[in-house]
Amino acid sequence: MFLGYAIGTVSSIHSTIDLAQAGAHYGHLAIPYSYNLGGWANLQVPIASLRNGEGPTVLLMAGNHGDEYPGQVAILKLWRELRAADVAGHLILIPCLNPPAAQAATRLSPLDGKNFNRCFPGDPQGTPSELLADHLTTELFPMADVVIDLHTGGRSLTFVPTAHMHLVPDQAQRRAMLAATEAFLTDVAFLYADVAGTGLLPVEAERQGKIVITTEMGGGEVVPASVHQLCQRGLRNVLAHCGVLRGPVTSREKPVRWVQALDREDYRFAPESGLYESCVDLGRTVEKREVLGRVHFLERPDREPVAVLANADGMLIAGRGPSIVKQGDCVAVVAHDVDARELS
Repeated sequence: MFLGYAIGTVSSIHSTIDLAQAGAHYGHLAIPYSYNLGGWANLQVPIASLRNGEGPTVLLMAGNHGDEYPGQVAILKLWRELRAADVAGHLILIPCLNPPAAQAATRLSPLDGKNFNRCFPGDPQGTPSELLADHLTTELFPMADVVIDLHTGGRSLTFVPTAHMHLVPDQAQRRAMLAATEAFLTDVAFLYADVAGTGLLPVEAERQGKIVITTEMGGGEVVPASVHQLCQRGLRNVLAHCGVLRGPVTSREKPVRWVQALDREDYRFAPESGLYESCVDLGRTVEKREVLGRVHFLERPDREPVAVLANADGMLIAGRGPSIVKQGDCVAVVAHDVDARELS
């Protein structure tokens, strides 16, 4: 449990590498905190810097939520495989932003109970999660041209594997993000809304004018080989597309299917607590008022289950992971086709 706080107005995070130096450098960000058996403890977040010649600066991250693993695996592989000579510009790798949560297979940090993706812009006098969010906001985002934040649905939701993004108001920024999202080579690209609060990492990077690329690579702790392969192939391609990774850019074999869930009603929540029965497979087309799932009641076997209905015609892009649900848990997301020509 987190007990200590940083003192002063400047973040006390220490980096063991100098990001301004050319070449390949590997180390960690040391985030001070205290607990009952460690008065002078440091949370160590691995970071690598590959810098070579002229080109863009790309900040590549995963493990924003601990229980989202394909992106962490993909960046760990790049950490071992890439050399400075493979890079044109500057590539910064953070395989896992939240190591304690990844090791515990949890969404929230065991150190301070924070959802890291609700901590931005951060606090230089806050908890470990808030300290790191502040360091990204004030130190790493300003030096980056492109920010990549790899997600899945974690243990709570499973998504059709997608690259996704917000519809930012700046048209030039939006066009660059649309092109980069398509370069991830997923069959489906997803425009999403924030229905669960503020303080997101992508929103802060977007506010600073960065090209932001994010994903939802499935969900759950069991990750099919096909999802790992898609994430790794797509990540390398988007790095080549951005110009930071030397090599050819793979063209799409077929046009991406753009879908959006921008209305809060597209996000379907459990009306009661109980056992959730999914009634529709991911990726399937659904009709308005179609039953997406049902909530059953262990303590009342005589009760009829309560249905969760589609709010409109569309595609089921995400569904509940665990069968046990609490009232208010998101259990389904219905997305709607959109003409890509209307987006830019």
